[in-house]
Amino acid sequence: MTAQSASSADSTTASTTAEVTPERARQALVELRTEIGKAVVGQDTAVTALVLALLCRGHVLLEGVPGTAKTLMVRALSMAMRLDTKRVQFTPDLMPGDVTGSLVYDAKTSEFEFRQGPVFTNILLADEINRTPPKTQAALLEAMEERQVTVDGTPRKLPSPFVVAATQNPIEYEGTYPLPEAQLDRFLLKVTLDIPPRDAEIAVLARHARGFDPRDLVAAGLRPVAGPEDLLAGQAAVRRVAVRDDVLAYVVDLCRATRQSPSLQLGVSPRGATALLAVARAWAWLSGRDYVIPDDVKAMARPCLRHRVQIRPEAELEGVTADAVLESVLATVPVPR
Repeated sequence: MTAQSASSADSTTASTTAEVTPERARQALVELRTEIGKAVVGQDTAVTALVLALLCRGHVLLEGVPGTAKTLMVRALSMAMRLDTKRVQFTPDLMPGDVTGSLVYDAKTSEFEFRQGPVFTNILLADEINRTPPKTQAALLEAMEERQVTVDGTPRKLPSPFVVAATQNPIEYEGTYPLPEAQLDRFLLKVTLDIPPRDAEIAVLARHARGFDPRDLVAAGLRPVAGPEDLLAGQAAVRRVAVRDDVLAYVVDLCRATRQSPSLQLGVSPRGATALLAVARAWAWLSGRDYVIPDDVKAMARPCLRHRVQIRPEAELEGVTADAVLESVLATVPVPR
């Protein structure tokens, strides 16, 4: 295929970088949910969270029991956006070099050469991240924050975009290593994947009865509807979304209220406040507005803040949850008009 014919073939799915307008980028990213719905049923919230993370250059922690289509969702998203994805099963014997890459001796050249690890991708699915020791968990910190890995003193840039979609099982904690607060704070969003409702589960079984193969997304009808150029245009548009001073103060007041809650021993840090602002701007833009309203902040508060707070042990024994505390904060902090 010539370069001209390849360009013509791609024109139905995404424009070139020079042609992409904010409206075109928004339409393409909104279409993702419909396209991914051809393979994944009942997980629109998680799909939206991944799109918001891509727009904000952040990362997502997916919490759910096995069998809720986490891997399938990431694969479908990467295909619908023409992005590369890799999956790493985190186990107790996983070493940092297994994630970041390592130097390997080449007998032909008598030199050490760097072999890239799976972190060199656009979307890294870190499956059951809490099953690997802290040393390996920490290997992701530099990648998540700096978009690079350092091996033998040499920093190596990661591809752009780069998003970590990490999963953990909320039920089975035996033999796990809970993520430290410093690493939890690096995740832009934490999304809980519930078992889909009955109608959605029937739809899943009906698809499998008709021959759906989750390993063959092309046969399922998935096609690219967006690309990196749409994402770049979207990121630029999100940075132009306006925020009033009273909405900025509302974000700060919400976060400060968590620090004063009697149920929490750790409230939201200033980094959490900036994360909430970033996600609210991205959500406002996806919703078709170039300005943030308080409802955008409210909609993003729970997924953005629930993993940034620590409940006091005595409150946890009484059944208090992070979402319940955030619900109370949202109900008590005055909303700007």
